Parts: sequence; structure tokens; C-alpha cells
Amino acid sequence: MDYVVLDLEWNQASDSRDARNRLLTFEIIEIGAVKLNSRMEIVDTFEEMIRPQVYDTMHHITEKLIGIHMKDLSGCRTFDVVMKDFLAWCSEDFMFGTWGPQDLTELQKNMRFFGMEPLGKGPVRFYDIQKLFSIAYEDQKVRRSLEYAVDYLQIPKDIPFHRAISDAVYTARVFQMIKDPIALQRVSFDTFQLPENHRSEVHVVFDNYAKYISRPFPDKEALMADKEVLSTRCYLCHHNLRKKVRWFSPNGKHYYSLSWCDKHGWMKGKIRVKKAEDDMVYAVKTTKLVGEKEVAALMERKDHIRQLRKEHRHREAQEKLGKR
Repeated sequence: MDYVVLDLEWNQASDSRDARNRLLTFEIIEIGAVKLNSRMEIVDTFEEMIRPQVYDTMHHITEKLIGIHMKDLSGCRTFDVVMKDFLAWCSEDFMFGTWGPQDLTELQKNMRFFGMEPLGKGPVRFYDIQKLFSIAYEDQKVRRSLEYAVDYLQIPKDIPFHRAISDAVYTARVFQMIKDPIALQRVSFDTFQLPENHRSEVHVVFDNYAKYISRPFPDKEALMADKEVLSTRCYLCHHNLRKKVRWFSPNGKHYYSLSWCDKHGWMKGKIRVKKAEDDMVYAVKTTKLVGEKEVAALMERKDHIRQLRKEHRHREAQEKLGKR
């Protein structure tokens, strides 16, 4: 398998009230990519600027940051033409890599806007190299800038940042430095294209947790009534577990639960409710075996939320009595 490390530059409206924002928020004006073979050796590069068709004025911050002026793009090819050549260059057996999760989403939004076929059915597997860097070298949670990672790994800074090809090269060099097998197991999923049905939903087990990505639902009530969304199954022995703490939410967007496995112990569940196209919603659920300290913290959190809601109901009742 090859790896295509991708970086994009895009333009946008200068005014957030611009009606074109509803059609295409970010219009890609440059593609840069580096191809690595299965031995993580750089074997080829792709670089091309794109003539815009939506925004005819360069955003002042974009112009200052990347140094591209609108006149530089006037003789370039359009996105659909460049993209066809780019996908042919990628070949067939490859996986994308990007610095952070946004590039693949914006790439697919541009593809849809310009009438192109999607990259595939369902979520796209890729390497979020920004996340891999954190797993391999830091605390797995913090997200650093590309330049920070380059400095940390003492990679020579021999080309300027903030152009698509140069940032793709630096991202590829960071990728080459990541040898941690646990980090390299942690593939990400771009969810611009969601699973079409129950059978195509994503179930994946990593070294110490499992992830599930649902199909879209018409609303949160339908999502939170689905058996698979609410299920708590041990990802090691595959047994359905009885919940000791049923799903609860502090904010209506994140839900938590605790279950007990007789063989492996406590398992924490987390559901993130996310917006999909056409006002639909979908779930990203993670399940992870945890220790007594995290169990106690989650139970304390639930009790705190329960107390806050009790106090809120009491205040509402008092207010109603006061109005009589």
C-alpha cells in the first residue's frame, strides 16, 4: 500500500454574510501531495494551483499567509480537471495522510460542489498525522502545529511553510519519523460520507478502545433509541454487558455509561452526537476499559448532574408557586 500525504490551500469569502458561504465555504486553490511507498520512502510528489470558480477575490488573511494572489491563478486549470489528474496519480491501493482532520472533508465538499463522484462509499480511512504525533511523542490529547512537530523532531526547515506542497513534504517527513506501532494502528475516519445502512456501519478495535460510527438518523431521539447505538459490548470478549450506570448526558451532545464485564472489569462508554447532512445526526461511540479511579469520577459526575437537575426543578416549582 502507498500513502498519499495531502495538504490543501483554500480561499473563502471576506464577509461571513456572503451568500456563497452556504454553497461552498472553502474553495480549494492549491493541492500538494507526497507519495510514500510501503517502506515509507518518498517516491513522488504532486503540486498544482487551481483557478477559482466561486470566489474571485482573495481573502486578505489567505493572501498574506500563503502568498498567492488572484492573478497567479487566472491561467490555472479548474478544480475538477486537476482533481481527476490527482486521483489518477494517487493510483488505487493507497491511504491518505493529512495534518489534522479538515483537509479530507473540504476536499470532498469541493468534489461534490463541482459535480464529481465521491471518494467512496461511507467514511474514508486515513492517517491523521497530527494525532499520530501526539500519540507517539506527547500525551495523546494535545494537538500541535506542523512547525512545532518539525522543530520537535529536528527535521531541517529547508523550504517555507504555508504552501500546499511544502506542508505536505513536512507532514510526510514527520510521518516517516513515527515508528510507534500503537500510533500507526490508530487510523482515523473522515465522516463526510456516512455509512449507508446498519450493515455498513463502522466497528473497529484499537489497542485499548473500540470505536463505532453509526449511519445517519433523522433526529437525536431516533438515534438514542437505536439498540446498536446504545449497546455496551466488551470489545475483548464480545459479550453484551449489563449497564451499571445507564447512559446520561451533561449537555445533550455527549453521553456516558458504565458497564461491568466479569472477565475484564469496568468499561466506560461515550457517545458523541454529531450533525450530518440535511439536518440529520449520527453517533460516534467509543468504549474503553477503565480503572476504579475513572469509575469513581464518572459516578461522581453523574451524581453532580442529577443534583443540578434536582435543584433546577426545585427552582422552577418555586417560580410557579410564586406566580399563583
